[in-house]
Amino acid sequence: MDIATIIGLISGFGFVFYGILLSGDVGSFIDFPSVVIVLGGTLASTLISYPLKDFLGTVKVIKHVFSYKETSPDGVIEEIITLANVARKEGLLSLEEYGEKIDDEFLKKGIMLIVDGTDPELVRNILETELVFLEERHSEGQGILETMATFAPAYGMLGTLIGLINMLKNLKDPDSVGPNMAVALVTTFYGSILANLVFTPMAGKLKIRNKREMLIKELMVEGLLSIQAGENPRIIEEKLKTFIPPEMRKDFRIQEEREGA
Repeated sequence: MDIATIIGLISGFGFVFYGILLSGDVGSFIDFPSVVIVLGGTLASTLISYPLKDFLGTVKVIKHVFSYKETSPDGVIEEIITLANVARKEGLLSLEEYGEKIDDEFLKKGIMLIVDGTDPELVRNILETELVFLEERHSEGQGILETMATFAPAYGMLGTLIGLINMLKNLKDPDSVGPNMAVALVTTFYGSILANLVFTPMAGKLKIRNKREMLIKELMVEGLLSIQAGENPRIIEEKLKTFIPPEMRKDFRIQEEREGA
C-alpha cells in the first residue's frame, strides 16, 4: 500500500474542505448536477478516446497507484552477483535450477535464455523488446489518467456555461443572479479539483514508478549479459552499481564474506 498517495489525497481534500469551512458556507459547494456534468462527461469522453477494454482497465490502473510492490535495486544487484558466483563455480547450466526459484518472470526468462545457449546479442534483443512493450503498456495507463485530467476542467467550464445560460434567462430577477452564478462556478471547481488533485498526480505517480521499474529491468539485462560473458562477479558488481545513486551503493562482497563467516 502506498501511504504517500493516501496521505496526499486525504490531506489535499482536507485542506480544500477546511478552506471551504473557513468561508462559512459549505452548502454552496455541493451541487449534484455539477458532479454529473463533470464526472459523467469526463468518463464519456475517455470512453470515446480509448477502446472499451482499456477503459474498463482504468480501475486496475488506479489500483496500481495505491498498491505497488517496489523492487529494491540493491536486492537485484545482490541476486545478480549470486547468480554470477554460481555460474563461475558450476557453469551456466547450473543457473537453471536456481532460476526456477526466482519470482521475477523477466529475470527468470533471461536466465533460461542464457541456459539454452542463446546468442548474447539475441538475448539482449529479446529482453529489450519486452521492455519496449512493457513501457508501452504502462504508458497506456498513464495516458488514460492524463486524458481524464484534460477533460475534467473542460467539462467544468461546460457546466459553468450551462449555469450562466440559465442565469441569463432569469436576469429579470436580480436576487437569483448571485446564487445562480455561484452554482455555475461550482462546476469549474469540481473539474479543477479532479484534474489537479486526483488524475494528474496519479498519472505522475505512475510515470515515476515506470521509470524505476525500467531501471530495474535494464539493470537485470546488463547483469545477465555480463554473467553470460563470464565476467568476474566483482566487475559485474561495480558495473551494476553505476545504475544507482552513490548513497544507495554498498559493498556486497564484504556482506557475502560476513554471511559466510
